Amino acid sequence: MGFGVFIHRSDSIYDDSPAERYQFPSQYLRRVEACVGDWIIYYEPRKVDYTRGYFALAKVQQVIPDPVAPDMYLALIEPGSYLDFANPVPFNGTDGLVERGLLNDEGRISGRAQSAVRPISPGDLNRILDLGLDAREPLLPRVDEIGISSGFQDEEAPFQFEHSRDRISYIGSRIVRDRIFRRIVLRAYDERCAITGLKLINGGGRAEVAAAHIRPVEANGPDVVNNGLALSGTAHWMFDRGLISLSDDLEILISRQVNDLESVQGFVNKSRRALPPRRPLERPHPHFLQWHREHCFKQ
Repeated sequence: MGFGVFIHRSDSIYDDSPAERYQFPSQYLRRVEACVGDWIIYYEPRKVDYTRGYFALAKVQQVIPDPVAPDMYLALIEPGSYLDFANPVPFNGTDGLVERGLLNDEGRISGRAQSAVRPISPGDLNRILDLGLDAREPLLPRVDEIGISSGFQDEEAPFQFEHSRDRISYIGSRIVRDRIFRRIVLRAYDERCAITGLKLINGGGRAEVAAAHIRPVEANGPDVVNNGLALSGTAHWMFDRGLISLSDDLEILISRQVNDLESVQGFVNKSRRALPPRRPLERPHPHFLQWHREHCFKQ
């Protein structure tokens, strides 16, 4: 087992769904198999418009041949393991290259940076996790509180490896994951309720909306922004109980079981469509919306 980096583009030609599967050609089979049972970081290349850089963490559950594409394989992601970063991490940070294992002996970026799948060291993984999570909240222990290394590489590597395990175990906490999920969803919707269109901030500066999962965590819904909606308290209650739902084009659907249809119609925004995120790639995915209509919405 080992940590890895998987390159994914939002406009990918591959049959990728980062929270569920990653499609790749046979030339990368051995590298992907080395990550089975372990964690990978998704990276979006710099050539992509509005690139997210290193943007998410996930665990590879197994690798199977793609049943519909010859000479292609699928890395299946362990349900519930995917997590978008609160802060996407750029390829080059304020202190230089973030993934330092890509430097060659001359200190230049090596050809490994072009590989769609590549291993990543525990030290680089730690650095990206620190940057990817919200620095304003104590999600992870500080690197400089770990202690001083003896300087011998054969002693330092196992120590970094165990420290990486501790960090990943920590962000597996439901409390931590909910905190990160709230931040990425509210940022996508500019802290505005998608159903009512209202943006209410309390006296403490906190937005009065929640980050709702479209497909709940209990039903293997991932912590990905496309599975989220920013909803006010009443809208959240109605959505969870199937009294409202959304079509694939974000039309607000109202259940026939609503006992005060006129009030609910006045409650939703005038467009009768959920307000979309500012970035198209963060819109609710039809796959999750369909699940909500089929399993939650009271027709």
